Amino acid sequence: MRYWLFKSEPSTWSWQDQQAKGDAGEEWDGVRNYQARNFMREMEKGDRGFFYHSQKEKAIVGTVEVIAEAHPDSTTDDDRWECVDIKALESATTPVTLDQIKEDPRLAEMVLVKNSRLSVQPVTEEEWQVICGLAGLSA
Repeated sequence: MRYWLFKSEPSTWSWQDQQAKGDAGEEWDGVRNYQARNFMREMEKGDRGFFYHSQKEKAIVGTVEVIAEAHPDSTTDDDRWECVDIKALESATTPVTLDQIKEDPRLAEMVLVKNSRLSVQPVTEEEWQVICGLAGLSA
């Protein structure tokens, strides 16, 4: 299993929106960055990810599971763009903010710290464990 981080502006697609989709989940569509798309192409069913609210909140608010591997993005006719489907798993007891992540030396090399603009990014197993601990999430 691999770990990922999915960033979304809550005004566009929030954690609550994701949770409302239940086990059916939702496409992680609209990504128009080649590096983020390529990360989605690497994902496999069962991989886990953090759901991150960008903009004002800037915090990890829950975990998701990849339920469908990369397929054409239904929001475009351009075949260069693909997406995965994800479903909500668990809400963070305590959301973990970007400031907390930046201040934690164990997370200094995290992609979120180095390239906070990338909308889909990998997370190491160690980073996953640390953040789950901080957020009160099941690892």
